[in-house]
Amino acid sequence: MVDHSSAMPPMSLLNDMQAFALSGDAATRDSYTFGSATAVIGNAGTVITVEAGDALDRSSVWNAEEVRLLGPAPTPVRKRLVDQPWERGTTDARLPVHLMVRLPEGLVYLGTGTVAQAGTELRPGHAEHVLTDCVLRLDTPLSRPDLDRVRPLLPSPGLPGLEWLSHVNGNRATALEQFITGWYPTLSEAPEPPSVQPPALDLPEGLRHFYHLTQRHPSSLGVQNRIFPASELRTDPNGMLILGEENQGGFVWSLQRTPDGSESDPTVWFRGYDEPPVAEQEPLSGFLLQFALFEAAMGADYLALPHEPTARQAERLIEGLHPVPLRPFCPWYPTRFYVAPGLVLHVSDTAGDGSFSVWAGATHRSALAPLPDAAVDWIQFDG
Repeated sequence: MVDHSSAMPPMSLLNDMQAFALSGDAATRDSYTFGSATAVIGNAGTVITVEAGDALDRSSVWNAEEVRLLGPAPTPVRKRLVDQPWERGTTDARLPVHLMVRLPEGLVYLGTGTVAQAGTELRPGHAEHVLTDCVLRLDTPLSRPDLDRVRPLLPSPGLPGLEWLSHVNGNRATALEQFITGWYPTLSEAPEPPSVQPPALDLPEGLRHFYHLTQRHPSSLGVQNRIFPASELRTDPNGMLILGEENQGGFVWSLQRTPDGSESDPTVWFRGYDEPPVAEQEPLSGFLLQFALFEAAMGADYLALPHEPTARQAERLIEGLHPVPLRPFCPWYPTRFYVAPGLVLHVSDTAGDGSFSVWAGATHRSALAPLPDAAVDWIQFDG
């Protein structure tokens, strides 16, 4: 009789029969395949198997602490991973989830994990919500050699360069264009249809140029905060042009309109809820570049997020990176930017008391290579 309560040591090599036995008695097991993942559900637990490799578009080991599943997954998988833990009540009552990676020589046992995040949606033709994605956090993180074994890295593509950096204090329109076109994939040229052309507003040249770039790089409008599409621009009762907003509506950015749009590089005003406006330290040309850098890092596929770094640790993290020569962005959390090919890191003074928030985003795992040597605890490290 198999003892379902005892897990194998991490990185054990198993065959399918040994692995699936961890889910329970054979008579109780059901197997479901979705994309590159397989879930075996039984009376003693769940066994999730993914293929070895590194990819954005399929289930895989994501980093030393996470396995990511991409659906849509069948309803029983959603019920076991998302619904049942809460229905069963206490943490101790939850059935274990065993995580495996399939290699040519067999199944490598990673250990047990818990659901850290899950996405569901109601799709046409489905009576119940579908599990679209799921993050499983390993109870015991993988060592670097073990991670390299089950997630062999793809070769690095050409990383976005830093040519734009030399134009920051010369020609900011060129800097913005080179950064956006280098960082974001290019979509087909598609001019805005007449129905979504901006209203009859006189816009500064820098803002018109930004909107031209967003036609082929729409993600540059923001993923955390956002600049409004041209068709959504509006004015407030004081005649200020509302330019963008924080993702939860906590603050907005605006411009003072001029009758003919003649001010080429106007001040950007930051206004929190029920507070007087405060000027951003950079005018529109610098603000748009800072906004693009901030959102590029926030929306990057590969992240490095240190846990409560000290001032010294923040200094260590930016060693070897290039500072962007602009004054701090955003009055609520003054933020400076540091870059390397394919990497944007921003450091924010979050409370004015010497504490910092650091966020790094990259276009490829290899771009995070300069950061692991810093002596910090990571919330997430995708290198």
